[in-house]
Amino acid sequence: MGAPQNRLYEMCLGLKELGADVSIVTGMPNYPTGEIFPEYKGKWHLREQLDGLEVIRYPLFASNSRRIFPRIVSMLSFSFTVLFSLRYLRRRKNDFLIVESPPLSLAYSGYLLAKWSRTKLILNISDLWPLTAKELHVIKGDSLFYRWLERIEAFLYRHSCLCMGQSEEIVNYLSEHGAPLTYLFRNGVNPSRFCEAKKPAPKAPLQIMYAGLLGYAQGVSEICKKVNFAEMNAEFHIYGAGGEQKKIEAFLAANPNRGIIYHGTAKREHIPALLAKADCTLIPLVQHIYGAVPSKIYESMAAGLPILFSGEGEGAKIILDNRLGWVVPASDFEGLIRAIRSIDTSSEEYAQIRRNCLECARTKFNRPEQIKLLHHFLSELS
Repeated sequence: MGAPQNRLYEMCLGLKELGADVSIVTGMPNYPTGEIFPEYKGKWHLREQLDGLEVIRYPLFASNSRRIFPRIVSMLSFSFTVLFSLRYLRRRKNDFLIVESPPLSLAYSGYLLAKWSRTKLILNISDLWPLTAKELHVIKGDSLFYRWLERIEAFLYRHSCLCMGQSEEIVNYLSEHGAPLTYLFRNGVNPSRFCEAKKPAPKAPLQIMYAGLLGYAQGVSEICKKVNFAEMNAEFHIYGAGGEQKKIEAFLAANPNRGIIYHGTAKREHIPALLAKADCTLIPLVQHIYGAVPSKIYESMAAGLPILFSGEGEGAKIILDNRLGWVVPASDFEGLIRAIRSIDTSSEEYAQIRRNCLECARTKFNRPEQIKLLHHFLSELS
């Protein structure tokens, strides 16, 4: 469960189907609860099969706390335990070791494992650290610690044979900060997993859906407080978990008549059916995070579901350039209210947006096609 997990799982499975010999080294499952799943607790090392992929798991200190110390310990714990996979990696004699970053500490562990196992290192950058930490005010940009992290970041880019990024902003940043070779590998979507969203019922409440992490960067709790959906003949359906979950539940318990329904978490395989019931998706970010493009954008496309995006950056540009929905500035609640009121599900504009979404998912952001291109690129690189 989760955007990086889904993307990497489909990438690995797709590469395997194209003939690559792929295995995965990862931690014990713990997302989004921040606790190791019961069936994995107390185990040091575990080998299992997932759709024909060999998965090797190591323990870690799990936490989804907003406090910085538990999060750092969580990141460092797996960055240490993953080093015990060295013997396994040496035995496999891989052509490439693809390492997900952040956390930056895991990228450094990947550098050591690649060096010790004589494997080419590929960094797959989902978010730019430490830049994102500075933008979210987790780390001060003028501190010695931040400058030290920047030096580690540049070192890792220089010592990778390839750096992959999920957005054009990330790829440009990588090139400017020492990466010798870059590759744009967007989150994308597999359109075959999704069924087209239903035709909206006339005069029924507008069905707005959010499915994803309930964290600080998304700001869903503030939307619940500042936007009364019931007053606009709309319903806001929330699926997910995270650091703001309890805050949202407490607010809704005290304010039950605002047209907001929290449903708990939703499994990956249930998302297509849930999207098919909605009239549009709401995808918020509290501020511009350089390089971030929420993967929920691609899933909404595949369902033919118009997108209401609250934020800036490349995600907003994708929606505007391809006419996939409506964009308002981050944390502009009055603008968000106006946008919701303007949505007419019976209009030709709405119907055209739905067609644009389906076409973009099929052509521009088709993940299986992207995986084919990646497989070819890696074959040439090896």
